[in-house]
Amino acid sequence: VPTLIENIPGNGRFLYSAFTTFNSQDCQRFFTKLGVHLKVEVDGRVFPVSDRSHDVIAAFQAFLVRSGARIQFHSRVQELLTDEGRIIGVVAAGHRILSPVVILASGGTSYPETGSTGDGYRLAKSVGHTIIEPKPSLVPLETEENWPKSLAGLSLPGLTLTLYEGDRVLGSRTGDLLFTHFGVSGPAVLLLSRLVTHRTGQGPLRLTFNLLPGLSPKQLDGHLQHIFATAPCRQLATSLAELLPRRLAPVVSTIAELDPAKPVHQVTKIERSRLLQVMTALTLKISGTRPLSQAIVTAGGVSTKEINPRTMGSKLVSGLFFAGEVIDVDGYTGGYNLQAAFSTGYLAGKNAAVFHRT
Repeated sequence: VPTLIENIPGNGRFLYSAFTTFNSQDCQRFFTKLGVHLKVEVDGRVFPVSDRSHDVIAAFQAFLVRSGARIQFHSRVQELLTDEGRIIGVVAAGHRILSPVVILASGGTSYPETGSTGDGYRLAKSVGHTIIEPKPSLVPLETEENWPKSLAGLSLPGLTLTLYEGDRVLGSRTGDLLFTHFGVSGPAVLLLSRLVTHRTGQGPLRLTFNLLPGLSPKQLDGHLQHIFATAPCRQLATSLAELLPRRLAPVVSTIAELDPAKPVHQVTKIERSRLLQVMTALTLKISGTRPLSQAIVTAGGVSTKEINPRTMGSKLVSGLFFAGEVIDVDGYTGGYNLQAAFSTGYLAGKNAAVFHRT
């Protein structure tokens, strides 16, 4: 549980009861019981052995059918019905559905094509709840430079990325980096993106990383000199391709203010020093994040101050419960947001059932 909380920077401690009631081991046992065989990867992420997300969806659907639940499609909830501070039902697709209990599990506003269009915020606000401004979390970053576009699709594994605001380090993360048509993405970038959306300063942002972290500057210089001496008439970009991905080599040459076609025997010591600087501290100017609709997770949502953490019940409206991303909680990539959804869902369902019986 402490590890789960550590990896949820957005109000992780609010989830203590939820994680204690239904933790990651409970979650794995649940899916295994439903017939979904699981595997734990090296980085700790848990996936179906089949690598098919459909198997998880199918297991949930089969479980719902066996439980006697009725799924009503094409029935967008338009209004929560209350009477003297108590839930009495909803209006969905123009019809009143009476119930003393409602669990609001509508997601955030990320990936609206999946249905998470922010309706939950509107509904919760309509009955008096405070909505913390939704922001993108776990989202790709856009760069001022255009050259990443030429490398779109290229992934560099195991880099340590450091994010600066002016001269101040905001944070560092290690993982894969992916170049895109708008900038950069990948696990390490997504982990740093929250620092961009939640920063309080206004200074310029830059992302710096070493392309060859396994080599010291002195070792890298020795490798370069050896490669250059072995084939002195080769073009610079061709020689650099022995150390870097072929598509990246001419870009590095250009950033170092060198002609990629220049014969390596003409590269001076000063020019080689510039190459070393670029390769060991390649820098990108960050202009911002991709839109909230393209974020993996939404930060913000229904204020945790207005939700009982032991039940997921509303402190303002009797019979109203919350689960998942509609709540103002958000975590790092690695399955933590899914676990938060599963745990709050379990706790909300359990307590909603108790409330209904009483």
